[in-house]
Amino acid sequence: MAKAPSAPAPAPAPTAAAPHHGLAPEQLRAMLRSMLLQRTVDNRGFQLNRQGKIPFAAGSEGHEAAQSGIGMAFERGTDLLFPYYRDAGLVMACGMPAIEVFYSLFARAKDIGGGRQFPNHLTKHSAGIYSFSSIIAGHMTHAVGAAYAVRYRKEQGRVVFCTFGEGSTSEGEWHEAMNFAGLHQLPIVMVCENNEWAISTPQNKQMAIKDVAIKAAGYGMEGVIVDGFDPVAVYGAVKQAREKAAAGGGPTLVEAKCYRFLSHTTDDDDRTYRSREEVEAHRKDDPVPRYEHRLIENGVMTAADVEAMKKDVLREVNECTDAAETEPYPAASDLYTHVMEGAWEPWQ
Repeated sequence: MAKAPSAPAPAPAPTAAAPHHGLAPEQLRAMLRSMLLQRTVDNRGFQLNRQGKIPFAAGSEGHEAAQSGIGMAFERGTDLLFPYYRDAGLVMACGMPAIEVFYSLFARAKDIGGGRQFPNHLTKHSAGIYSFSSIIAGHMTHAVGAAYAVRYRKEQGRVVFCTFGEGSTSEGEWHEAMNFAGLHQLPIVMVCENNEWAISTPQNKQMAIKDVAIKAAGYGMEGVIVDGFDPVAVYGAVKQAREKAAAGGGPTLVEAKCYRFLSHTTDDDDRTYRSREEVEAHRKDDPVPRYEHRLIENGVMTAADVEAMKKDVLREVNECTDAAETEPYPAASDLYTHVMEGAWEPWQ
């Protein structure tokens, strides 16, 4: 009888000398700073709303690891990103300066959208970050169109990233986009940031399956599940999917399982549909302190390094807040600029 192969040796824990997935120590530290910046910007948005200084904010507390991992896998200057409304941390990780996020929150004239776009509808074409609307999953058909254009133009090595929440998977546009991507084997990475709540609808009231990723098979693509509280794991899964797409291997659906700790937006009160006990039970997996401890335990940073980084992030956010608030609002005379080509009157 043939001898059964021995079990492989366990992988070593991440250290400064041998970080996971080939990440260098400075990249591991950069992901922590990205996570801290995302959380601090989120908190500031809610504070400014409660102070009556901005009309609206959408938080992403609990998504920090997923978005920093995706952002680290994004090839700046090459790839294209089609984000969704909970991706302020991701667009910053992909090249948008924090000050521009605050121009949007304060609806100032310096905002790329001219102060006319809904908060958190962030875009920066020079960084490959495309605009989107509030129509859930509507941006996904745009994303697969861009991926088709990349392939049609034979732009080697360029990949489209498209992110969305699990609520989007109930929309017709999601199915259309997935089907188109799979049918044409497009260079696109679909990333579902599954936070378990589509506004007030829990996942088990929305779909009869536990994992969004298994839907991928129905569209002729690979589905991957990853711990959305682990930025290194998310980076590894998305990076692998990106390399596959860039090499002509077609699309991948990556499901990053995370949790939404805050209300859906500042207009929402999540106490009306979920208990405080449920939210607190998920806090043990809070990705920010968990990743801080990981870097300290593996010698990538010291506790003093982490505290210094937090102070630097707070300084940046304070400076961005003050600078954006002093900027002027857009002039009334440019209300119809960029709305329609030519005259704005519907009868012309």
